[in-house]
Amino acid sequence: MTKALQLARSFYMAGHRVVLVETHKYWLVGHRYSWAVDRFYTIPDPKQDTQGYLQGLLDIAQKEQIDLYVPVCSPVASYYDALAKEFLAQQCEVFHEDAKTVQQLDDKYQFAQAATDLGLSVPKSFKITHPQQVLDFDFSKEIHPYIIKSIPYDSVNRLNLTKLPCATRQDTEMFVNSLPISETKPWVMQEFITGQEYCVHSTVKNGELRVYCCCESSAFQVNYEAVDIPEIKQWVTQFVQGMKLTGQMSFDFIRTPTGEVYAIECNPRTHSAITLFYNHPDLAKAYLDPEPFSEPLQPLSSAHPTYWTYHELWRLVTHLSSPKEVAYRLGILFGGKDAIFSWNDPLPFLMVHGWQIPLLLLGNLRQGKDWIRIDFNIGKLVQMGGD
Repeated sequence: MTKALQLARSFYMAGHRVVLVETHKYWLVGHRYSWAVDRFYTIPDPKQDTQGYLQGLLDIAQKEQIDLYVPVCSPVASYYDALAKEFLAQQCEVFHEDAKTVQQLDDKYQFAQAATDLGLSVPKSFKITHPQQVLDFDFSKEIHPYIIKSIPYDSVNRLNLTKLPCATRQDTEMFVNSLPISETKPWVMQEFITGQEYCVHSTVKNGELRVYCCCESSAFQVNYEAVDIPEIKQWVTQFVQGMKLTGQMSFDFIRTPTGEVYAIECNPRTHSAITLFYNHPDLAKAYLDPEPFSEPLQPLSSAHPTYWTYHELWRLVTHLSSPKEVAYRLGILFGGKDAIFSWNDPLPFLMVHGWQIPLLLLGNLRQGKDWIRIDFNIGKLVQMGGD
């Protein structure tokens, strides 16, 4: 993931030794070739071998004399890194929340309840464990339509923003019955509030907001440019203080045309917007310094918007018939910064695009597996049941 590379570079620039760890599946990760990475290891997939994953982390921490473990994890791995917090406690500090809190924040319904308890604004939310609950819901009493989202991470259905109710009851019934809703895979039905969507990366220590970045967002976001929305910053500050959190927290917000902000969800892990700190000299301090900060770090005014070249090139070549879109994409390419590429550290860019992604594609082709898209940001193929 690009965010792991960014943190590795930031810690290295601050004078620290960085050990990068991935699961066995991603032994080919291009970031292992960064000058910021001193050692690289792979360990078992935590979902398939939890004990092997935890023991692998402990063995590396002992062998390399690690002082701090900073998880930069997938949605699936967040919980297992929370287990690692206790498992590694005698060996090193783990910059992550405990398992109970991670599960609470990762659950879109529980997160909404926690925010409501703190007096913070969130859309109306209902936990759904059976399609019939949606069919029995009286939408006629509601001002806004609703959308439904899986509570467990779903790499494909998470982009489905079908509004409820559908045009007819039959359409609604067909739609909700097509979703894998059950007691073991609950969903949340959430009020759909129109407005501009924003995403936030925050780094928090003992309830103190130490790193903050807010960007305009969308369902599939691979462009980041910092914006100043004081109401969102205040919301995040109150939430992390109220919950006394430690770790990296990502948030999604909607801001209405009248300026009201609503938090849609919280993901207790690193956000790719952290790439905007590529030229900030103090990022590592936010994770390490014991003394409180006077103000949270934000991207420097000199930081250019970040993007991923191959995503931009694809958007460019697929819109060549639109001069306006071509000019817009060229403006991004020449006015921003590729999130992976660095003149001082070029190998990750070359290896991600010339080695990592091609090998993942080849592996899927050989196994006859399908995929939805290539995500150069996280260095993975988005596919059903993916991580």
